[in-house]
Amino acid sequence: MIKPDLEFVYEATGQLEAPIPIGATADGVRRIIPILAGGSVEGPKIRGALLGNAADWQLTRPDGVTVADAMYALRTDDGVIIQIRNRGLRHGPPDVMKRLVAGETVDPAEYYFRTVPEFIAPAGPYDWLNRSIFICSGARYASSIRLWVWRVL
Repeated sequence: MIKPDLEFVYEATGQLEAPIPIGATADGVRRIIPILAGGSVEGPKIRGALLGNAADWQLTRPDGVTVADAMYALRTDDGVIIQIRNRGLRHGPPDVMKRLVAGETVDPAEYYFRTVPEFIAPAGPYDWLNRSIFICSGARYASSIRLWVWRVL
């Protein structure tokens, strides 16, 4: 058996607009969370800023689990555009999730927020992003988000 190791890639912060409710659907409650331009990406191999016109299309299932499906891009400090699709799950005890939804600052250790970012990078200095699996842990705040991304080795 080979246990994979993790290599830290970056920390990202982003500002969010108010949720746009879609409403109750057959598979749960849906909403759109617009992601604003200007968030930062900082890590040992990559630095840059998030571009705007992005969103997280969320579904909260009947079991209380929120399924995130975000599509956004970043512009590196050296001008390269990288597309990211980040899908995953967020859930926790009902009282913790109620505080999170109310906009309270909640310690991210109190809930589960994990995603799997997929990168589309052009040929060049960041094409290594196209050749690995990545995992992410996150923290949600009233109008922002923080993500920590690791490459699975």
